[in-house]
Amino acid sequence: MSEFEQELRSWWARLVAWLHGDQRADTARKAKAAMQDLRDSDAARRAEAAIRDWREGEAGRRAEAAFRDLREGETARKAREALSDLRDSDAGRRAREALRDLRDSEAGRKAEAAFRDLRDGGATRDKS
Repeated sequence: MSEFEQELRSWWARLVAWLHGDQRADTARKAKAAMQDLRDSDAARRAEAAIRDWREGEAGRRAEAAFRDLREGETARKAREALSDLRDSDAGRRAREALRDLRDSEAGRKAEAAFRDLRDGGATRDKS
């Protein structure tokens, strides 16, 4: 086992021990208390009021109208049509077929298994 692997295993063991220990519960209680103090503070109330005023004010209404116009406007319609055309085109069909072929290939299956192992934490999987 290399020095790096040994350090990584040692670090991982300390992390797991910390997560399962009493120190974690105490740290969680302290973090909750700190968050509650932050929420109850005068600065937090002022920030919340400022955000509410901004949302309900003229600038907020103008921003909402601009987003609505952008979503419902001519440019958005053209972009949706272009994406639909690309999806329905011969090039789009060929790209989907190529992705399907890659997914069904041996290399695709190996990559999928590797990602699954990473996600599930199965770093000790057989490398054959």
